[in-house]
Amino acid sequence: MTETTYPIDPTTRPEVTAFFDPQTNTISYVVKDPASTACAVVDSVMDIDYAAGRISFESADRIIDFVRENGLTVEWLIETHVHADHLSGAPYIQGKLGGRIGIGENIRIVQDTFGKVFNEGTEFQRDGSQFDHLFRDGDTYTVGGMTCFAMHTPGHTPACMTHVMGDAAFVGDTLFMPDGGTARADFPGGDAHELFRSIHKVLALPDETRLFMCHDYGPNGREIRWETTVGEERKHNIHARDGVTEEEFVAMRQARDATLDMPKLIIPSIQVNMRAGKLPPKDESGRTFLKVPVNGL
Repeated sequence: MTETTYPIDPTTRPEVTAFFDPQTNTISYVVKDPASTACAVVDSVMDIDYAAGRISFESADRIIDFVRENGLTVEWLIETHVHADHLSGAPYIQGKLGGRIGIGENIRIVQDTFGKVFNEGTEFQRDGSQFDHLFRDGDTYTVGGMTCFAMHTPGHTPACMTHVMGDAAFVGDTLFMPDGGTARADFPGGDAHELFRSIHKVLALPDETRLFMCHDYGPNGREIRWETTVGEERKHNIHARDGVTEEEFVAMRQARDATLDMPKLIIPSIQVNMRAGKLPPKDESGRTFLKVPVNGL
């Protein structure tokens, strides 16, 4: 198989503004083309009070307010993968500001897998058609005059993509800050060997490339952080720094994953996010429900 060549451009430095959601420890981003008012929104959040079954949009509204106050134009709403720990706010933001919702083409695999888990009927399309665009490895797109590209980085999920915009890369859950390590690989479709190889695709970017995390949990009580560099990850990542072999990584990852609980919001998150952030269709009474598969995960 021919190795993909990526159009790396470390000379372009987009303006990146982060929005931290303390309920899910998620960081969303507005990424602005340095030469225009065009921007992309990465990994937005829709709020849920799961115990009460209530949806709200405070997190997404913060992004919408920022975009409007700064006179920006949203061209893309990027999902790095189908998140299992928060619900996407992409369609809500799209309804207010426009833009195209994009995710990796292997969303089809995720939809097929979890369509069965949640016993979705034939009306649930498993072809990714809920999204405006499905990215393939090496696909390029533009935000204003800035050329961006998608790298397929599976392992955490089959549909994980790292999006590189100038000197900034948005890694989703593939990597955490150096003292946080790496993503789990035990969800359906996950694979620790694939994750190791994906991490090294990211770490093959220039050392000065800025890396932006989708989550941070403040290990050992430190303050929340979400930005590092390829060079720092290669030197200091506790799971995948230079010198750690694939066999060592896989053994560590599998042993660690066996001790982890399922994310608290995995059941609502997957059902919503595999639909591009939309809630399941209403029933004949006009009400919306989320399913709980007993012993299904």
